[in-house]
Amino acid sequence: MWKELKVLVIDDNLQRRHDLKVVLDFMGEPAVVAGSSDWQALTLEGNHSPDSFVAVLVGCDNQEIQQLLAELKEWDSRLPFIFVGASPKLDDQASDESSRFIGQLGGSPSYATLMDILHRAQRFREAQERSKQHQNKQRPIHLFRSLVGTSRKIASVREMMAQVADKEVSVLITGESGTGKEVVARNLHYSSKRRNAPFVPVNCGAIPAELLESELFGHEKGAFTGAISSRAGRFELAEGGTLFLDEIGDMPLNMQVKLLRVLQERVFERVGSNKPQPVNVRVIAATHRDLEQMITDGSFREDLYYRLNVFPIEMPSLSQRAEDIPILINELVSRLESENRGSVRFNSAAILSLSRHPWPGNVRELANLVERMAIVHPYGVVGVQDLPEKYRHVEVEEEFEALAEQENAPVMASMGDTTLLPDDGIDLKEYLTNLERNLIQQALDDCGGVVARAASRLAIRRTTLVEKMRKYGLHRAEVTG
Repeated sequence: MWKELKVLVIDDNLQRRHDLKVVLDFMGEPAVVAGSSDWQALTLEGNHSPDSFVAVLVGCDNQEIQQLLAELKEWDSRLPFIFVGASPKLDDQASDESSRFIGQLGGSPSYATLMDILHRAQRFREAQERSKQHQNKQRPIHLFRSLVGTSRKIASVREMMAQVADKEVSVLITGESGTGKEVVARNLHYSSKRRNAPFVPVNCGAIPAELLESELFGHEKGAFTGAISSRAGRFELAEGGTLFLDEIGDMPLNMQVKLLRVLQERVFERVGSNKPQPVNVRVIAATHRDLEQMITDGSFREDLYYRLNVFPIEMPSLSQRAEDIPILINELVSRLESENRGSVRFNSAAILSLSRHPWPGNVRELANLVERMAIVHPYGVVGVQDLPEKYRHVEVEEEFEALAEQENAPVMASMGDTTLLPDDGIDLKEYLTNLERNLIQQALDDCGGVVARAASRLAIRRTTLVEKMRKYGLHRAEVTG
């Protein structure tokens, strides 16, 4: 949630400093303005700590820009800064502070650009705060990841998992690559009585056929060339826990026979040994292949299939649960933020476009895209035009025109940093008023009338939103029905 944060403006250009204060006041954002020589005394006199600011706007024509950045770093090394005006010339030491550089504004920044860049600063500060809170904590286990969502298919998967998690039976997880089969296996393990014992994954397709037996069952010293010492296999390492056999469809036929014996008799032998070893392991298998067709083709044993397929779980592809994409994006962004790897947001048009994508790589592909956007647009808001071309399934111009028509607002197109006015001009004050009112209404509708959530979505303080609701005559009753 947005905290009661202020904006610190340090600029020796009096006119620009005044203009920034006017725009910030219009946005409802409290600002502390000062020159480069008196900002420290002013913040000290006003008892302003670094934690009370969301960002610093720095006038780039300050003669002592290098010294000013050094003073800001000493005051708080985590506070993001934004340059205003022409790009400053920095020495190597000052350039090292690029991690806190959120962006740059022109000499007379507009309402929209200033709102966007302060939104980035807010996300940066939130990520810094989370990083500070988690600095001394153990990284949490993200169990659910690709299992979040409200679609019927993923809800059915979660229901089946709840039914079988604490049962001592084999589970076969099927589905396309990238749908989260290993996530299901890990959830089953951590929800079972074996949670305190090892979870050992094995990708049967990534291990050469001649080494797979040794990898699973281990070997004795001298069992084959290169076996210079005895070695435990994955079954031994998973003792008391869960062995996850990923891509079981890639396992050679001769190994399928040996695996079947282990599942039936609960014993195995190391390579080079004839001494049976008992094993207490739950086996969960997964594959993207059609095992029934492989049985018909003679490339997979039918008896092993039925031994593994005691309880089948089929993972839906992402295209079959497109309604879960917004929730998945939130989950993926939360993971990035908790791991201090940045943050990003997607606007409604971008999410609509992503919902129309076929997603051949499924959730893994979506996770890759979210991480990529967090690198390209750190702490920013991604629109359709910001997505890689193959993910653009919505016409940006049509979407904008439809939205503008729906909100009964004049249409203004944006090209880069230049805004194109309609031929007959525009009432700027009325346009901004209508835009602000409609965005507030949309946020309240989306959040079910919960003011705190709507304020967080709009990146403004709750008190500011309440004031604006009163100004525009918006009430909870209107938005909650």
